[in-house]
Amino acid sequence: MSKGKNYIESSKIIDKSKVYDSSEALQLVVDTAKAKFDETIELHVKLGVDPRHADQQVRGVVVLPNGTGKKIKVLVIAKGDKADAAQKAGADYVGAEEYIAKIQNENWFDFDVIVTTPDMMGALGRIAKILGPKGLMPNPKSGTVTPDVTKAIADIKAGKVEYRLDKSAIIHVTIGKKSFGAQKLLENFDTVMEAIVKAKPAAAKGQYVKSVFVASTMGPSVKVGYKAN
Repeated sequence: MSKGKNYIESSKIIDKSKVYDSSEALQLVVDTAKAKFDETIELHVKLGVDPRHADQQVRGVVVLPNGTGKKIKVLVIAKGDKADAAQKAGADYVGAEEYIAKIQNENWFDFDVIVTTPDMMGALGRIAKILGPKGLMPNPKSGTVTPDVTKAIADIKAGKVEYRLDKSAIIHVTIGKKSFGAQKLLENFDTVMEAIVKAKPAAAKGQYVKSVFVASTMGPSVKVGYKAN
């Protein structure tokens, strides 16, 4: 794939052989995000764990101090009082079986996150094979299966992100937008990295954080030096 002119120009600014400190790296990412839209800034962390082993999984959630910069659409699957609470808390869609059927029959995905109450997990299980591959299946560990739908919605709207290992032992997390500027991105970066370090599995051996990169949607990546205890 050929790289665009902006990418090539931006790449000249970044020394690929150098490891930058986090504040300098994020300033470079902001400076080299040349697209005409407000580019998303992502963090990519390679960990020294084996994702094939259950005792070496790294997964959790964290609320970014400056949010993600994205308006998150929340679907709440709940009934009765919990459905009423979800409406009041500002959920974008609230319902039960009718939304499960809509996803199943119409391939409807006009939402970013599903929050559900524990009693509705059985019904949602019927479409687990549809939601799972898209990373949309609610999970108690990510706070999306909960009786407290009000808190779950508030956290998500405030900028809660989930981090989890992929098959290559890499975590990919959005930490904001170019328009945030380097300082706000740095605060979000530090919050996510602290959470990942705290989540180190007891079974992990050797170097835990192998490499850290930050990049904008259309720009080149920048390697960050990060020392974890």
